[in-house]
Amino acid sequence: MELGIQGKVALITGGSRGLGKQSAISLAKEGARVVICARTQEGLDNTVVELKKITEDVKGFVADVSNKEECESLYDQATQLYGSIDILINNAGGSRRGNIVSTTDEDWSSLVDLNLMSAIHMSRLVIPDMQSAEWGRIINIASIWGREHGGGVAYMTTKAALIALTKNTALTYAKDGILVNCVAPGSISFPGGSWDKFQKNQKPEDLEKFIEQNLPMGKFGWPEPVGDLVAYLSSNNAGILTGACINIDGGQSRSLI
Repeated sequence: MELGIQGKVALITGGSRGLGKQSAISLAKEGARVVICARTQEGLDNTVVELKKITEDVKGFVADVSNKEECESLYDQATQLYGSIDILINNAGGSRRGNIVSTTDEDWSSLVDLNLMSAIHMSRLVIPDMQSAEWGRIINIASIWGREHGGGVAYMTTKAALIALTKNTALTYAKDGILVNCVAPGSISFPGGSWDKFQKNQKPEDLEKFIEQNLPMGKFGWPEPVGDLVAYLSSNNAGILTGACINIDGGQSRSLI
């Protein structure tokens, strides 16, 4: 399928591993010019080397997007290189365990900054250029635990807020040719990720029980389908698909909406 994004500039936050890395790979395969960021140089360099096996048109910058000033610096560096951003993937995120009593103010603040404010800051920066071009794509990576109960209270709350942000932003800028959507992954396993660690720390019988109770396909998800969905939502083919939050979870979530 021709997605029509050859030469488009795609910026992926948290792009050195996991779903961000896979999104970068899927976009690079479609001919997009890819910019990724990560908190550490080592992880960034390794992923850039891997992406350059697909395309030479890739660049990585060290940035902690939970910090507003570093978001601005990232945007400035990327636009100095490519002129403007056509596609923004707000993937950077994290989790905290705990309920409303056990979760500290510092935990709340750090997760709000990482899971929500980073997407707000980056979207603010790219939207004016997208308006000028009358074309743009913003994809926010949320979670099924932003749509229904699951996970720690701060994680669940910030991911729900990210989904709400997606809907409001999509409706605000629909007339400008900017499509804004959200992807809600379920239990997706990749090396070093939370579900990879979860599996390694479980007794075999407990892991088997978890899979039986929670994963209808009988196995954990993997990054490639998520990256390909992100690429589709970034494309011309997305058409009038905007303001949506799409589960990609192997049937794990239970909500009807």
